[in-house]
Amino acid sequence: MAISEKERFKLKKFVKELAKCRGRHTELVSVYVPAGYDLNAIINHLQQEQGTASNIKSKSTRENVITSLERMIQHLRLFKKTPPNGLAIFSGNVAEREGQQDVKVWSVEPPVPLNFRTYRCDKEFIIEPLQEMTESTEIYGLVVVDQRDAAIAILKGKAIIPLKKTHSEVPGKMRAGGQSAPRFQRLRQGAIKDHFKKVADYMKENFLTMKGLKGIILGGPGTTVNNFLNKDYITGDVRKKIIGTKDLSYTGDFGLQELVDKSQDLLAEEDIATEKALMGKFFTLLSTKPDMVSYGLEQVKKALKMGAVDAILVSEVADEDIIEEFEIIAEQLGSKVEIISTETREGVQLRDMGMFAALLRYPLRE
Repeated sequence: MAISEKERFKLKKFVKELAKCRGRHTELVSVYVPAGYDLNAIINHLQQEQGTASNIKSKSTRENVITSLERMIQHLRLFKKTPPNGLAIFSGNVAEREGQQDVKVWSVEPPVPLNFRTYRCDKEFIIEPLQEMTESTEIYGLVVVDQRDAAIAILKGKAIIPLKKTHSEVPGKMRAGGQSAPRFQRLRQGAIKDHFKKVADYMKENFLTMKGLKGIILGGPGTTVNNFLNKDYITGDVRKKIIGTKDLSYTGDFGLQELVDKSQDLLAEEDIATEKALMGKFFTLLSTKPDMVSYGLEQVKKALKMGAVDAILVSEVADEDIIEEFEIIAEQLGSKVEIISTETREGVQLRDMGMFAALLRYPLRE
């Protein structure tokens, strides 16, 4: 199950806060409750752990663990039942000074259902399961090929990750002196065939058993792509994973980026497509109807408070407190807040132009 960029951002913020906490001993309590699990059973278990904790030799550690468990039990009693996706709950003494006690409790319903149960006391909160949820698990294979070069990569989330580049020994279209045209053409066709076989082997090697692969997108000059596909270079199992082809002008890194840019229809369910569409709309309006957009922290805040904002585009590296403030105001005024990553060219542009931009409901004129 995919999670939205906003859910991912909020979970990252939650995890970041927990990651700062450190216990002086094994006194930070982490509990994961699976979806559909009886909360009363969890509470009973924690009460039993309180009894076990009374045997801890260190007085301060014993008191911190028992108090943390008690606060966690009190917090769990606020829930009538386990939330649909389960519950992750954390409790511990986060006082900065030795000998002081400042026990806090955090809880979150994960964006995807939990299917395991965990109880642990440690010097750190157990946050790895939540961290994994913030990472995109959906992967697309990218292949850019022409008669002389090829590049293989994956698109994970919004990041293009190169895997393999290869260059063929295909000679240019002009033959060397002394070669007959038929012989030159045979050599050239043989080299192209060897090149295509090599690319197909790399595709099989990288994509056939790749976990989480949703599909392969193939790009290159239209005639070349057709020749590559219409022969028996690609094995049947790999061919089944190809979800589309695109006619490209470039190869290499530029070709991979062009392939992603031209594959918005195939990536319609991916966050990268949504982000590119939003940022594309912003830049189009900026060049054609500049009074229908705004950018920069103060300008966007002013437009938001006036009720003029339809959607705020916020860089993921912006200050978290400001983002939270904008979300509160936006909810009151029916505006949307969209988190834009820095893993795309458009996202980097947003970061470099002040991290905040807005699509407006009506023109704002000075």
